[in-house]
Amino acid sequence: MRRDRLTAFSDGVIAIIITIMVLELKVPQGTDLRALVAQAPVFLSYVLSFIYVAIYWNNHHHLLHTVARVGGPILWANNHLLFWLSLVPFTTGWMGANHFAPLPTAVYGVSLLMPALAWYLLQRTIMRTHGKLSILAKALGSDIKGKISPLLYVLAIPLAFTSPWISIAIYALVATIWLVPDRRIEHALAVEC
Repeated sequence: MRRDRLTAFSDGVIAIIITIMVLELKVPQGTDLRALVAQAPVFLSYVLSFIYVAIYWNNHHHLLHTVARVGGPILWANNHLLFWLSLVPFTTGWMGANHFAPLPTAVYGVSLLMPALAWYLLQRTIMRTHGKLSILAKALGSDIKGKISPLLYVLAIPLAFTSPWISIAIYALVATIWLVPDRRIEHALAVEC
């Protein structure tokens, strides 16, 4: 299979994920500022999740540029990633609707951890398919951001039961780490050309 089909399918699924999240935003019941403020947890949850999904989309775009051929293992690893991402709207809605209560905040953390693990698996599957000297293998190097992110999620998930706001801060920290553009793949592709 060509990379283009995988890219198009993934882009479509991610677009649907974002659409589902935005459709969960409800119009405030009332015309005063209090009605708008009451929606703040839902809106903040949406913003954080939108940033996460956008980060995955951006990085997925770069990642697939390193793929020369797509076979079954890459297809399944990619679908594994998309599955976990597809659960983000549910956990986002649950957390926001319950004003960052401990259990929904912890489950939200799990819904961030699982795509991170699936991302790692997808990277490893691509490198296994294309070899140790592949563009992706050269680009990743030690992959500090990729290793620290799951550790921060694992720390934040149980902390949600003590202080959900600390967990939210950790989730936002991980997003901030990934908002800084990761140019490793772009540089590796430029060297290859």
